[in-house]
Amino acid sequence: RRSKFETQLLIQSWRVLWEDIETLKGNPASMSTMTAGKSSGNVGSSMPSVGTGGGQIFSDIGLYRGTVVSIKHVRKQHITLNRNVLLEFNEIKDVVHENLNVFVGACVDPPNISLLWHYCPKGSLTDLLMNDDVKLDNTFKFSFMTDIAKGMEYLHKSHVHSHGNLKSSNCVVDSRWTVKVTDYGLPSFLAGQDNQDNESDIYKKKLWTAPEILRENFPNPRGSQKGDIYSFAIICFEIVTRSEPYVFDTITPRDVVNRVRNGESIPYRPALPDSADIGKPIIQLIKSCWDENIDNRLMFPNIRMSIKKHTGEINIADNVLKMMEKYAANLEEIVDERTQQMLEEKQKTDRLLFRMLPSSVAEQLKAGKFVQPENYEESTIYFSDIVGFASLASDSNPMQIVDFLNDLYSCFDDIIATHDVYKVETIGDAYMVVSGVPNINGNRHAAEIANVSLDLLSAVTHFRIRHRPHQQLKLRIGLHSGPVVAGVVGLIMPRYCLFGDTVNMAARMESSGEPLRVHISKSTYIYLTELNLGYEMTLRGEMNVKGKGLQTTYWLHGKKGFDKPLPAFNK
Repeated sequence: RRSKFETQLLIQSWRVLWEDIETLKGNPASMSTMTAGKSSGNVGSSMPSVGTGGGQIFSDIGLYRGTVVSIKHVRKQHITLNRNVLLEFNEIKDVVHENLNVFVGACVDPPNISLLWHYCPKGSLTDLLMNDDVKLDNTFKFSFMTDIAKGMEYLHKSHVHSHGNLKSSNCVVDSRWTVKVTDYGLPSFLAGQDNQDNESDIYKKKLWTAPEILRENFPNPRGSQKGDIYSFAIICFEIVTRSEPYVFDTITPRDVVNRVRNGESIPYRPALPDSADIGKPIIQLIKSCWDENIDNRLMFPNIRMSIKKHTGEINIADNVLKMMEKYAANLEEIVDERTQQMLEEKQKTDRLLFRMLPSSVAEQLKAGKFVQPENYEESTIYFSDIVGFASLASDSNPMQIVDFLNDLYSCFDDIIATHDVYKVETIGDAYMVVSGVPNINGNRHAAEIANVSLDLLSAVTHFRIRHRPHQQLKLRIGLHSGPVVAGVVGLIMPRYCLFGDTVNMAARMESSGEPLRVHISKSTYIYLTELNLGYEMTLRGEMNVKGKGLQTTYWLHGKKGFDKPLPAFNK
């Protein structure tokens, strides 16, 4: 028998070759993987798992001989396979219990020194407890506690004897909602790793360590059975409250560990609620398990019986079905909520897009369609600029000019929003508006633009420039009516533009006009006269328009019933 045992040690049946592991690049489950340890390699799929054991923890995922495994990288440059290490591997390879995670094997060849554990798709217990989207009733909480107690009871009776590093991130949950204790054994193999943690992370890892072990200068890496009971109590606190053991708003992890180690007159522990729907017996059980006096701590067989006495037999299958029903209902609520949020964001995006482009054009672009240019037989175009803008700009700093134009155009935008017009663009001090495009409105386009012109001219009479409050703003306006072609130009930041001789003529009316006056072409004059809406217009006469020769033009200076203040008009 002795010879057979020694032969088994030398065979190293647990040993895995790195090239036999097929790394998985995608997430093999809907949730993150177990938090067996921090990943130090670049292989496999790195699955984050939110734990309290020192920052965010990662574990790579691989496929070994058809089994999905979680890969825990060991931070060592080399491994000496002495007798103690071989004995430790021999101890855990035969550990089999439904509440203990299965040890698959180990790779001991640098630089890929690592442990392989069975992959549990629902992640660590920490993952579940910190995920608010997962609803857990008391039945599940009791089941989690019972599973851990069963697994630890078996472990304590095995050759492994104790865990030594029991915490919520070392309890993983399989697809059947069964909790399995993992990361047990192998103290000699894991000893002497390169410590890359900062001080806070080092002390966070000790939050589950019993006070008597904290007081030891050279604690046994296997811990102790009574120390495991203390760790179990901290995990039960996490399960009951669905929160981390301690809140670090006013205290550091180092201070917490020191207070637990010092053994105060009232031992420092996580703050249990006075009343909890979990029941007073469970609260009392937790308190007894983290008692300062190790003799008062119950052993796992008694813990398991105490939970059973309080809860009765737990049928996790029935509860899973009930929870799935609740989860489905909860999922529907989440989907509805997220859908509503998505619709709200879409509406915000649409509103922004519709401010930049006509709604009909924007809808075509959203649908991925090419926007065909359109010909509009009737329209009236408004152009304006600020007289003396170059001089004003040269005497002001850029921020003052930006503030001034933003104030002015915000005022203009509020005014044109009340009329059937479309703002085409602003370039520097130039402001361009059209009516009859893209919304066809018969012959009302001339009246709409005329009304806008009078409103804007009235607005500038009392507009004040922030950094020049006593300077009178002088607006020069030109109008012309005629056909145009409208279309979208460009792919990046596409612009809705107007093309045609009407655009050029409207620009000439503006540039050849005078400050605080509305200069209109003969075609616009005819439209306004035919509408017979009481517009007050005066002949300016014939003038030579660049590229057009002699043109008869007019001044628009009022309208019957228009009671807003306008600049004085002197013939």
